Amino acid sequence: MFRRSALALALAAAPLTLAAIAIPGTVTAAPGDLDKVSAHLQAVASMTAAFTQTDRAGKVLTGQLTLKRPGKIRFQYQKGVPLLIVGDGKALTMIDYQVNQVQRWPIGKSPLAVLLNPGANLAGVAKVVQTGDPRIVLVEARDPKRPEFGTLTMAFLRNAAAPGGLMLQGWVALDSQNNRTSIRLTNQQFNAPIADSVFNWRDPRPKTRGH
Repeated sequence: MFRRSALALALAAAPLTLAAIAIPGTVTAAPGDLDKVSAHLQAVASMTAAFTQTDRAGKVLTGQLTLKRPGKIRFQYQKGVPLLIVGDGKALTMIDYQVNQVQRWPIGKSPLAVLLNPGANLAGVAKVVQTGDPRIVLVEARDPKRPEFGTLTMAFLRNAAAPGGLMLQGWVALDSQNNRTSIRLTNQQFNAPIADSVFNWRDPRPKTRGH
């Protein structure tokens, strides 16, 4: 069960628990909101946050998220969960220490690429979704030329003290098989120095196989 949740997240993946933040309604998105999201992404060189992950079956896991742009991300799960997801700038790697297995996917084939590339052109792949709360900016990112890469819906809270005036609250990832995983963030901290070594990981496979 743990591994299935993490796999869905790594590929793009849970009930829309962000509905508690952003409920579809009749509030029209403000002009320029997509530009504000781009400005937020460009202003965030690094971020740490506590996360709560919920999969399509309602299974909840917690952990610590560390992000460093471009391309680096680490999902360190709660104690007792033998999984780790790391993005090293080129690929997303899921390490299952219970069965000593490693799987890798190009970051560009995951909706998380939108979060990890500060120079991404959102205009071609993203749109602002109307919500029932003017405090919330909801952005759906999907490459129309590559629907198999899935969809990422990000929720931002308007906050003048946050980078670009927005605070990332979390996201919902949906893959091409309609597997969903939601991530809810708390205690977000921005732009503190983060060493590249944070994104190293221990390979559980036999030494002769390497990475």
